[in-house]
Amino acid sequence: MTYIVAEEIERYAELHTTPPDDLLRRLAEETQAELRSPQMLTGTVEGRLLELLVFALRPQRVLELGTYSGYSALSMAAALPPGGHIDTCEVDEAHAEVARRYLEEAGQADRVTIHLGPALETIERLDGEFDLIFIDADKVNYPAYYDALLPRLSERGLMVLDNTLWSGRVIDSDDSPETRAITALNERIASDRAAVAVVLTVRDGVTLVRRAS
Repeated sequence: MTYIVAEEIERYAELHTTPPDDLLRRLAEETQAELRSPQMLTGTVEGRLLELLVFALRPQRVLELGTYSGYSALSMAAALPPGGHIDTCEVDEAHAEVARRYLEEAGQADRVTIHLGPALETIERLDGEFDLIFIDADKVNYPAYYDALLPRLSERGLMVLDNTLWSGRVIDSDDSPETRAITALNERIASDRAAVAVVLTVRDGVTLVRRAS
């Protein structure tokens, strides 16, 4: 994956971020060695960002779209307050199985529910509002995820969308369905009076969104 900042700056940021514990380190190594598309791994910097957001927000309900191997779910679960719970959505059983194994080892299996199947179908089955939503799933459906979930943010809830700078392809001539979807979503969020947002140049672009007052 090509990140937004220079490779040496990205490496510097990682070296000066608190390193992952042994469990996350082993999960990252297995993901890199055994799973398809290892570039989807959340990694140290974004994992710590998610953990710190959970620490600060103290959410009772977290929704994640795109479990992959479970790195981000584990990062967030580490900072969940008492009674907090994560619902995470994954379409690939092989990915979900890796996540289940590491969640069990971490003692977090009872605080994280993995829903296997298309995320939009899972969203329809889940009731109520969410205090934190992390979207890192198929990019073509990003606009649909945003439309479905912005109204379901709690009063002080936060939505976190990954890959919103898409390795810079949002400003070049790339006409792929993924690029078109992310570009359309970025324009939508920027002009949405129902939302307040900031785009961060973390890894491949991370957008934070809250509902406008």
